[in-house]
Amino acid sequence: MSEMITADLVDLDLSAETKEAAARALAERMVTLGRVTDLEGFLADVAAREAQMPTGLDGGIGIPHCRSEHVTEPTLGFGRSAAGIDFGAPDGPADLIFLIAAPAGADDAHLTILSSLARQLMNAEFTSALRAVDDAAAAAALIRGDESPAAAASTVPEGTESADGSKNSVAVSAAASADTATGTTTDTTSDTTADAGASGERPFRIVAVTSCPTGIAHTYMAAESLENAGREAGVEVVVETQGSAGFTRLDPAVIAAADGVIFAHDVPVRDKDRFAGKPTVDVGVKAGINKPAELITEVRGKAARGEVSAGSAPGTPVERSGDSAEGYGTKLRKWLMSGVSYMVPFVAAGGLLIALGFAIGGYKINKAPSVMDHFMWLQADSWGALFFQIGVVSFGFLVPVLAGYIAYGMADRPGLVPGFVGGAISLTINAGFLGGLAAGLIAGGVVIGIQKVKIPASLRGIMPVVVIPLISAAIVGFLMFVVIGKPIASAQKGMTDWLNGLTGTNAVLLGALLGLMMCFDLGGPVNKVAYTFATAGIAVASPSDSAMKIMAAVMAAGMVPPLAMALATTVRGRLFTQTERENGKAAWVLGASFISEGAIPFAAADPLRVIPSAMVGGAVTGSLSMAFGATLRAPHGGIFVVPLIGNPFLYLIAIAAGVCVTTALVVVLKGMRKQAPEGTGVGVADTAIAAKVDSKEPVAA
Repeated sequence: MSEMITADLVDLDLSAETKEAAARALAERMVTLGRVTDLEGFLADVAAREAQMPTGLDGGIGIPHCRSEHVTEPTLGFGRSAAGIDFGAPDGPADLIFLIAAPAGADDAHLTILSSLARQLMNAEFTSALRAVDDAAAAAALIRGDESPAAAASTVPEGTESADGSKNSVAVSAAASADTATGTTTDTTSDTTADAGASGERPFRIVAVTSCPTGIAHTYMAAESLENAGREAGVEVVVETQGSAGFTRLDPAVIAAADGVIFAHDVPVRDKDRFAGKPTVDVGVKAGINKPAELITEVRGKAARGEVSAGSAPGTPVERSGDSAEGYGTKLRKWLMSGVSYMVPFVAAGGLLIALGFAIGGYKINKAPSVMDHFMWLQADSWGALFFQIGVVSFGFLVPVLAGYIAYGMADRPGLVPGFVGGAISLTINAGFLGGLAAGLIAGGVVIGIQKVKIPASLRGIMPVVVIPLISAAIVGFLMFVVIGKPIASAQKGMTDWLNGLTGTNAVLLGALLGLMMCFDLGGPVNKVAYTFATAGIAVASPSDSAMKIMAAVMAAGMVPPLAMALATTVRGRLFTQTERENGKAAWVLGASFISEGAIPFAAADPLRVIPSAMVGGAVTGSLSMAFGATLRAPHGGIFVVPLIGNPFLYLIAIAAGVCVTTALVVVLKGMRKQAPEGTGVGVADTAIAAKVDSKEPVAA
């Protein structure tokens, strides 16, 4: 922290009466030193952060802070107010005010330093020394860590009253001193954890997660406060801080051994499902700072009563891919699904808009001039052209988004720039969907490689905003343009030509294969592979006839399982439990909407009969759809886009045939076994369908 605060950034006689005036006074010092480029813009960012949550803390501390594009380098301003300034703390005004200014792209090293300051503010000796110091340079040295609190306190006569009314005592300070150089802590007042270990009794164990909107101060203060309270209570507390500098996941073994969990957060906890099944206290981050002892008591009470938390739904694919114990194949699948899950909304929106454009404006709408130059409010063709052109723009993002979020799944946010660049290059060189897959994987690998290189401290500040994007984008661009782009483009062209040449038996067999895949895992990875294959074919302004036939076959097959289960529960209800019959009513709507997951309750309860039956019906529908030459431009919609389907009557016959085949097989197979007791539920299946249908995935094919 050698240059983050200097004597010029310290005001030991801060005369401001409001928090806004205090922030302005300290920010003006930053402007004078060139640390802030736009005073009003920076203060607006500070005010916006303050509006999210007051930054006053118990003990007379105010920590206004923000990340701002108007900050040139991480900077601290410190002011001491004799009268006190209201920052919204429960115990009254603050006399110690820290203005923390972080650049929008602050690097991990600087944020780690700021987090160390936040933890120090929980140290009574540190704050007492700041209240007693009478020289700006000494105050800056104390905050930087150049001078220990004990040394600073020794310059003040023993018994001197500090600004908070406490008496300074070198002896007391030394007895409870924290050795900041080594990171060790000496606490002579209480060490019940050690006593418990000595007596053979295992102490109560707590794991905690702290996080705040900015991730600079409150996150680390709450962590320090919980750890201190744990030591005083004889409890082992291990904290995972999810701040702006990123986070390191707690060891799964530590979580497994924990007796309770504390979440002190104001933003969602990442990977929250890791902590399921344990007594849990869930509060805001300021509670973690202000009343840690109460939180520890509460979680111990819940543990004594046997209260545990339920599991939570997984987050985004990148949040689900951090388990180091996973095999490479599992990680690869999650990376690819990360890209697909972010890509599909663009496919759905673009495809439906393009289909709507054709429906309104006719098949020649793709030849219409730009609506910027020609748009008539009362002319249907103009509206058709508008929808078509918006859809084409949406489709233009498909491959870059796919590549960008594959890289994101691998390397988090640093992977986005090279991933998007590689995806855009893939479009430029006509490498298409295959190029996007390759670009995303390469971009993620390049960023991971760069992050493993040891970087001098002087360069860390520009790593996330300059060095990583520059080097990774250059490497990915070189590989895509010069090395692998041409072979991938040739492979993409070969696959397209093969699809365009499919006729007769080959087309029917492909339809059957895609139907089998769509019905194998009902929205799982195999289903998504088939669906992504189909949507990639229509993700152009003028897709081939074969690509639209494939899309039609895939959607038709995906509708079969839930519709068949709905029909089976209607015609042979006695073969199903009451719960399944109720699920069958919902399956009508889910199937008609192309949500294959509607069949999950039935498949989970009786997989050996339901899944093979669904696959046979899906294969029948897929092959018939291809044989009938049905086409589809929209990537989703079920029966609601039938007007946009080529040969709609035969298309519906194909779906009906598959539904009838699956229904017949399910009824026959279930009739061959002993009937389940009436009223038997399928709790596991209910849970599965709830997780699938309520998920935020944009498509459930």
